[in-house]
Amino acid sequence: MKKKLFSVIAIALLMAGCSKNEVDNVKPQGLSDKNSSVQTDSAKKAAVEGTASIDASTIQQTIKGFGGANIVAWTGDLTSAQRTTAFSPTNGIGLSIVRVRVPNSSSEFAAEKPTIDACKSFGGSAIASAWSAPASMKTNNNIVGGKIKTASYGAYAAHLSSFNSAVGGLAAISPTNEPDYQVNYESMELTAPEVADFVAAQGSNCGAPIMAPEPFQMNQTYINSYLSNATAKSKTSFVCGHIYGKTPYNLGNVGKPVWMTEHYTNSSISGDDWSNAMNAAKEIHDCMNAGWSAYVWWYIRRSYGPMSESGNIQKVGYVMAHYARYVRPGYSKISCTSNPTTGVYVTAYKSGSKLVIVIVNQNNAVTYQPFSYSGITVSGFNRYFTTSSTNLSTNSIAVSGGSFGINLEPSSVTTLVSY
Repeated sequence: MKKKLFSVIAIALLMAGCSKNEVDNVKPQGLSDKNSSVQTDSAKKAAVEGTASIDASTIQQTIKGFGGANIVAWTGDLTSAQRTTAFSPTNGIGLSIVRVRVPNSSSEFAAEKPTIDACKSFGGSAIASAWSAPASMKTNNNIVGGKIKTASYGAYAAHLSSFNSAVGGLAAISPTNEPDYQVNYESMELTAPEVADFVAAQGSNCGAPIMAPEPFQMNQTYINSYLSNATAKSKTSFVCGHIYGKTPYNLGNVGKPVWMTEHYTNSSISGDDWSNAMNAAKEIHDCMNAGWSAYVWWYIRRSYGPMSESGNIQKVGYVMAHYARYVRPGYSKISCTSNPTTGVYVTAYKSGSKLVIVIVNQNNAVTYQPFSYSGITVSGFNRYFTTSSTNLSTNSIAVSGGSFGINLEPSSVTTLVSY
């Protein structure tokens, strides 16, 4: 099903124009996979622009996870082996959210369950979006466009609830997908008050917690209008939307966790393209730094996605693994200097006594980055890094005294996991 892709191709191509050129693959001097990358000499410190200060006592948002979409009717289901590649946090990408489509016909419900079950078996969860209510419940008697008939609100809620039961339980369900974006494929065209009216009337009867209103470009005017219906807001567990053509931004105090439930960076470029993968890494950073709790890519298995059509992890997938493998559902994002050095972007997370730091280095040269941490005790880190030529290479470093520094490889993503 490629209509969805064509409808946003213009935006994707515009974004491609902003992507960085392919960068050098220069190994930092003195750095190997077996040796510590801690650097303490004053000459290196003299070149530092700023310390990344981490305060583990200051908790920001609770992380729901990182995921992707599996739309069985449009692309076919993942195979058993591909499910392990997608969801295993030890042998795969570690995606902890699978997003699925609520089919129009109940005869298609059962087909969604195997991949949902697989994601859950690895500690993840499933969310579902409805592109359209069944045609008989709509004003135009068509799955393209139109609105939900007011008289069919109860029947539509029952349809959503039945899907939730058929697949064994969802973490959240959305009654609409991009209701503010007019297209020529499966869809509904609903104003924010119309979505709110349905949720206010039937949000408690949809079988799973409500995520809404899921607008195109995370349209805040649309979101705020939806949330102005106090009853709908009370029945909404998560505020969600897509960021096509937008830089992630803080929505302010909307009173609900915020989830980014669909995006991809460029459908015309392979998921193995390193500059494209680095754009995705920075985008995930931006979403987390904006206070959002979930990041969900579009198709899991696609030429431009985290997994190729043949089921191999691509560079986008390795970049996502830096977050998804090591920042698991229920972890807390904590206070951290987000851009301590030019071209370096950092977020930090904790779970109990474990500290996880994810670092995106956009610079084309080795970059020394110092850190300080408080509110948590750390004796060392397992370090994982991905570049244009290596995937999740690893070594370990010992630390003490509340501060340390490391050399970051050129154009790289690094994750530090305390031990």
